[in-house]
Amino acid sequence: MPRAFLLVMDSAGIGGAPDAGQFFNGAVPDTGANTIGHIAKARRLQVPVMASLGLGAAIKAASGLEVDLPPPTLGAYGAATEISPGKDTPSGHWEMAGVPVPWVWTYFPDTVPAFPDAVTARICELAGTAGILGNCHASGTQVIDDLAEEHIRTGWPICYTSADSVLQIAAHEAHFGRARLIDICAALAPMLHAMRVGRVIARPFIGDAAQGWQRTPYRRDFAIAPPAPTILDRAQAAGHPVHAIGKIGDIFSMRGIDDCAKGRDADLMQALQARVVDAADGALVFANFVEFDTDYGHRRDVEGYARHLEWFDAALGRVIAALRPDDLLIVTADHGNDPTWVGSDHTRERVPVLVRGAGVRDLGPLAFVDMAASIAAHLGLPPNGIGRSFL
Repeated sequence: MPRAFLLVMDSAGIGGAPDAGQFFNGAVPDTGANTIGHIAKARRLQVPVMASLGLGAAIKAASGLEVDLPPPTLGAYGAATEISPGKDTPSGHWEMAGVPVPWVWTYFPDTVPAFPDAVTARICELAGTAGILGNCHASGTQVIDDLAEEHIRTGWPICYTSADSVLQIAAHEAHFGRARLIDICAALAPMLHAMRVGRVIARPFIGDAAQGWQRTPYRRDFAIAPPAPTILDRAQAAGHPVHAIGKIGDIFSMRGIDDCAKGRDADLMQALQARVVDAADGALVFANFVEFDTDYGHRRDVEGYARHLEWFDAALGRVIAALRPDDLLIVTADHGNDPTWVGSDHTRERVPVLVRGAGVRDLGPLAFVDMAASIAAHLGLPPNGIGRSFL
């Protein structure tokens, strides 16, 4: 029985979203943002495996931008457009899993304070503190640099948001406690979900003023559960093993998932390579590699993003070499985060759909939901009427 692998390069968009003008970084619309395209223009990318799957052709199809990448020789390619009204992690992942978001997310204003008094009071109640720090839009690494010493002195958690529908809480693992932080976020999440805020994220960190501060790999996302069965639910219900890698378990509230591997991207790639070897017949493996977004996109680090694309490409070559002949592999993204763009937030973009197991061809314009429809067809699941299979 065939297996399916869905790999998400978190934030690796390719421009061209038709409604990008309705989404903003500060006062600047996302029209013209192109994450991989602009990186490839800033410096030559060495990504022969993704190029052989059609990355360069997908960028041109999405945005009209021509980049210096060879034509496809190994896989099928297309550019997928999102219909959900967001440029965030849950929207992108749910939709590629076959469930577009049926509501408009709640976003916190770019003011100080950013959070309603009731939310702040609830955090204080859960943390047992007289107040919180931050309460604003902020870069996750910068707000820790700015407030870590005050956080340690007062014991107050660092709370911040962004252009996404999210509330993040950062706290020092030794001085505040990782388990305590995660428990607070888990208890807060139902209140935020009722407000249609997509995620509450626990952001533990370590370090000191002399050596600097570092976020640890123990991030936890508490996301709203998808409003309908996803391809994960459908596969699991039909008896297929479902393996999550990275933050997939958090995004889908562990629904439809048998197990989940966590860690840094290098650890996740090792977990993926192990699953290519040991995943049973009929398995679905869904992986997210988040450091494109967290370490390079939000920090507007063009060179770092380029190096990570090249690292991923080299590892992807080893993954493809180990696949079985009837396996389906899809490489995609959930949104953009153009490091050449203004601000530090996600960008509304189309995403690449690079496929090994569907011949060498242009798949044409795609929707995110077409990925779920294609995986369903590959695994022998009945169609649910959402999306079309490109197989």
